Amino acid sequence: MRRKPYSPHHKSLTRFDRCFFTGADRFTYIGSGELGGKAHGLARMRGILESKLKESFEPAISVDIPTLTVITTEFFDLFMKQNGLFEIAYSDARDDLIAHAFQRADIPVRLAGDLRALVEQVHRPLAVRSSSMLEDAMFEPFASVYATKMVPNNQPDADTRFRKLVEAVKFVYASTFFKVARNYMRATHHATIDEKMAVVIQEVVGTRFGERFYPHISGVLRSYNFYPTGHGTPENGIAELALGLGRTIVDEGVSWSFSPAYPAADPPFKSMNDRLKHTQTSFWAVNMGKPTAYDPIKETEYMETYDLGDAEYDGTTRFLASTYLARDDRVTSGIEEPGPRIIDFAPILKDRILPLNDLLKTLKSACEDTLGAMVEIEFALTLDRETCDPARFGFLQVRPMVVSQAEVDISDGELSGDRVLLSSETVLGNGSLDTIKDIVFVNPERFDTMKTPQIAAEIEPFNRRLVDAKKPYLLIGFGRWGTTDPPAGIPVDFGQISGAKVIVEAALANLNIIMSQGSHFFHNVTSFKIFYFSIPHGTEYRIDWKWLMRQPTVSETHFVRHVELARPLIVKVDGRNGRGVIMHD
Repeated sequence: MRRKPYSPHHKSLTRFDRCFFTGADRFTYIGSGELGGKAHGLARMRGILESKLKESFEPAISVDIPTLTVITTEFFDLFMKQNGLFEIAYSDARDDLIAHAFQRADIPVRLAGDLRALVEQVHRPLAVRSSSMLEDAMFEPFASVYATKMVPNNQPDADTRFRKLVEAVKFVYASTFFKVARNYMRATHHATIDEKMAVVIQEVVGTRFGERFYPHISGVLRSYNFYPTGHGTPENGIAELALGLGRTIVDEGVSWSFSPAYPAADPPFKSMNDRLKHTQTSFWAVNMGKPTAYDPIKETEYMETYDLGDAEYDGTTRFLASTYLARDDRVTSGIEEPGPRIIDFAPILKDRILPLNDLLKTLKSACEDTLGAMVEIEFALTLDRETCDPARFGFLQVRPMVVSQAEVDISDGELSGDRVLLSSETVLGNGSLDTIKDIVFVNPERFDTMKTPQIAAEIEPFNRRLVDAKKPYLLIGFGRWGTTDPPAGIPVDFGQISGAKVIVEAALANLNIIMSQGSHFFHNVTSFKIFYFSIPHGTEYRIDWKWLMRQPTVSETHFVRHVELARPLIVKVDGRNGRGVIMHD
């Protein structure tokens, strides 16, 4: 679904006047092209944030869109044409070859002047983010398909700051043609030639702590909760919070999740050990100290992970953590007592020292009204070091999310029986499907948690062949799909499995994970209306491996097998109750 392009000449936006923080407007554009999807979403919400939310929550929380300027698509077109980059861009060259070719190219002179003016006055970290024409469309959101690069922008000389900023812009341009983007395109009706890239240059929300720069809180808020617990309903939505930069949530899937309707309710941990096991133990920050090895084609060149102890040293866990008291086998809000820390945001969510949850509920409603759809929102906060408030809430992104409203009823009896390949009461999605004859699965007899990157690489050719043949398929594997932590699952990017219409994650005794709803991977899953089954270890639900292993094999690698059935599977998912079943003939 392609939205009407957003014209930068809209009366509410102004051209970049070469004054970033000191200009008359904090939301500007460079060039005469289009803003792209990400910037378009922010522009739509700008007036709502200023009129409805600012006055309601100040002085406790100030709400804004962090200062930004958008390099419109005009300069993407000029960059590509002036440097003759189309040949390598549309080839099947490796990502690093494409990236290096873009780094050797020159940016247009008119753009160089504006970027130089920007870095001469700005000395704090900047996020250089993709804002493509296809990004954040309703059914093809391209979440995390293109690059974001953060630069510390703290070098003493403007020449170096300018060079690093230009390198980041070129890297985002190059990511338009990386392998993950090409794979993703295969799952849509678009070709890479359809795409144009705008770039958002935005201040990073955060505070400097020595050699680290990061926000106290990053978060994702979703209108719909696919896995409600307790008294929560799907329509209550779900929020996911983490300490540090948002990469922890959107790429790694690590967070503290809660329903805004019941912010004090804990996630459904099985035990205290389970709660301690799944708390955040590290965080991402911009490295403001000695840089690591020069690598302009690495997205995390200037980002580092740090231990929770570093955050406690910085004083940033004070309003975010609870402490486990082993002598009493209980958890107490705050960090006044010694003991293991749990990043559960209890001082804010349970003790209510900051009206964050009220803001999230108001924001959810405002975004839904403006976009006319359920939404996913990304944000970041900084807190006062001594008193928590006043806090700053940076609104980073809003995108529509897709939720099917079809009513599907599944009786208890349908979840078991001779025809059931698998079933679960932890399923994402809603609806039914009867078009899948192909199954790609990881061989349970050969699965190895130490070889999951190799498994991901083996899956990709199966996906490419099935996508080219326009044959949807069922994908079955172990652990969390799309994880950035290989021992926790199979670290595919979405483009590597883009043809799967049903995905199953099966847990093992030593690999029993909690699903994340806040990651970019899961946003793409829901937007493409993919059914996602999770089969926890130790439940009554099983995969009928004996039946599956008997099916005729089309092709096989060491870890992965592709079988084709004579008749299609029957897939049913009841999104209201989070249960689903897959039946064979």
